Amino acid sequence: MPNEIDAKRLNQPYTEPDPASHSSFQRDIYQSFRPPIFSTTHSEWERLARSKVPTPNFGYVYGSASSGATASANREAFNRYRLRPRFLVDATRRDVGIELFGTRYKSPLLVAPVGVQNIMHPDAEEATARACHALEVPMILSTAATRTIEQVAVANADGHRWFQLYWPKPQYEEVTVSLLNRAKASGYKVLVVTLDTFHLAWRPTDLDTAYLPFIWGQGCQVGFSDPVFSTLFEEMQRNDTRGYGEKLAELWSIMRRPGTAYGAAQILLNARVIQKSRAWLDVMNSGTYREWEHLKILKRLWDGPIVLKGIQTAEDAHLAIDYGMDGIIVSNHGGRQLDGAIASLDALAEITADEKVKSSNLTVIFDSGVRTGSDVLKALALGAKAVCIGRPYVYGLAAGGQGGVEHVLKCLLADTDNMLGNCGKKSIHDLSRADLQVLPQSKL
Repeated sequence: MPNEIDAKRLNQPYTEPDPASHSSFQRDIYQSFRPPIFSTTHSEWERLARSKVPTPNFGYVYGSASSGATASANREAFNRYRLRPRFLVDATRRDVGIELFGTRYKSPLLVAPVGVQNIMHPDAEEATARACHALEVPMILSTAATRTIEQVAVANADGHRWFQLYWPKPQYEEVTVSLLNRAKASGYKVLVVTLDTFHLAWRPTDLDTAYLPFIWGQGCQVGFSDPVFSTLFEEMQRNDTRGYGEKLAELWSIMRRPGTAYGAAQILLNARVIQKSRAWLDVMNSGTYREWEHLKILKRLWDGPIVLKGIQTAEDAHLAIDYGMDGIIVSNHGGRQLDGAIASLDALAEITADEKVKSSNLTVIFDSGVRTGSDVLKALALGAKAVCIGRPYVYGLAAGGQGGVEHVLKCLLADTDNMLGNCGKKSIHDLSRADLQVLPQSKL
């Protein structure tokens, strides 16, 4: 028939999906004919972690500052920013790789610094380091780790790792020098300086159980293993001129505080550790705040990129530029420090829209409240170059150690890659504010 169409001639060239893409994890689950090791839903990660560890331990990770308003605002902000998908775009193969400070990474995800991981799983930061190495996700090690700088480096092998500094107070700058030298010697390439935790926040979840793991030496391993701090601590002991009776009276006073025989026994058995922990806390979390001028010291001590974590305003982003910082992490510590603060995503929108920031070479990274792949895309669309993941991977650690961390990261990587295609984008670098619709906030 003259009008008959040869269907084969209508066939078009086509692209095959990348079998090694992050989203292939979805296919792997279906083709395995069995459920994954635990849920792929972020709310279930939290629930499962809660069931795995003692209540105070979970509360330390889950808890927020005061009313919890900042943590809630972080999540609510993601609901106000909605993605605007485009269609009939060949997004079959997608580019989710990024470059930060001259290094190419396979995805935009970074594992945020989270301390005291041994309260969630005995393998602690070493399990996280191995998981990050396996998936080629950069790990940011916290100063409050329960493993030493060197132990985590060994576990991470040739993986990408950054070091987060809780900056010692000014009279202990020799400790700062020692920590940074150890980090450099162990292959940590980027220094992340946390600005919002010079004074521990009012956290009712921890206060109501009188639970601070650092008092018991947990999260002090970076300090306890530091030769300079150890020397300082021994000097403190030698310079303590109090008599035996005074020291015994102090110990007895502390032993009486728990109000139980068991509590008193625990203090007696751990007296030396508690003493050293208190000294380390006085160095690292004394309530003494640093100033912008002090950054000049870090510039002298660290020859790699320096990133400031905790920036929430364009004004402070300007100062980061003025003081020669290489990057910032827009973060409110997951709502754990300042109660009633702006949502971190709103802070990101403000900072990345600023003309001075846009015209600078400042690398902007996002943190706080990320739970899904679409959250990652929204932060990238607002101008972040990379996105940090915090609590979710720690919940994965509690649920399954290294395998649990890998599962959570695989889920987030697959979700991000999948949502990028469903948004009609070939690359995360194609994302922009034009891909977002912002719902109005309620008026005060």
